[in-house]
Amino acid sequence: MFTISEVARETGFTAHTLRYYEKIGLLSSPIRHGGKRLYTAGDIRLLQFMKVLKNTGMSLEEIQEFLLDGCLLESEDSEQERTLKVQKRMNILQKHLLTLEQQRKEIEMVIQLTEEKLETYQEMLDGGRKNER
Repeated sequence: MFTISEVARETGFTAHTLRYYEKIGLLSSPIRHGGKRLYTAGDIRLLQFMKVLKNTGMSLEEIQEFLLDGCLLESEDSEQERTLKVQKRMNILQKHLLTLEQQRKEIEMVIQLTEEKLETYQEMLDGGRKNER
């Protein structure tokens, strides 16, 4: 079991953010012992995945929709229920992947333009040195 400060250190979320995610239902309420929140290794893995999704532009609403059904590995759903939940998550991730692929294209274009600009500036510097001779 991990304290909120340990989880914050492991995930990069602040303790305030963890409490906020709990308050809005994005994160289930952890076990409490002596009034202190205690998190599991599974909670940390989930939060690390949430961090990746958030850092790549997925909204909190989309993350919440993704996590709505809890841990599918630990669920005792029927095969049909599990299939529906897995398909929903796949749809969310496929949509997010399309967004990421578009972002990658945009970044590649910016990289190319930046490299061209740097090359132009380098040529200007090199040309200026040649003219000084």
